[in-house]
Amino acid sequence: QVQLVESGGGLVQAGGSLRLSCVASGRTLSIYAMCWFRQAPEKEREFVAAISWRSGSRYYADSVKYRFTISRDKAKNTVYLQMNSLKPEDTAVYSCAAGARTVVFGSEDQYDYWGQGTQVTVSS
Repeated sequence: QVQLVESGGGLVQAGGSLRLSCVASGRTLSIYAMCWFRQAPEKEREFVAAISWRSGSRYYADSVKYRFTISRDKAKNTVYLQMNSLKPEDTAVYSCAAGARTVVFGSEDQYDYWGQGTQVTVSS
């Protein structure tokens, strides 16, 4: 099992920045990929960004490309999501997830473990 704990959410004005963190514990050697998804009120959960734990290859949703950056610190078993130029439509609960056999990085069903989520609210 892998446990994931997110932090860093909060309230920010449009145009501002936030950095989310997700710390993994437990069987971290089994992790192949980690990612961030988000879910806004009354909307489906959507892919935001993913990173291959071993190679560092990164994948982004078009809606966040060039504004958000995913990174990892393998020594700390932590994945980050740096969010810049935030927009009100970025408001959502952001959850990190880890997959042991991820092939399609943007697909929700490719991830085995999920955190509880952290709220990000962007005011206009």
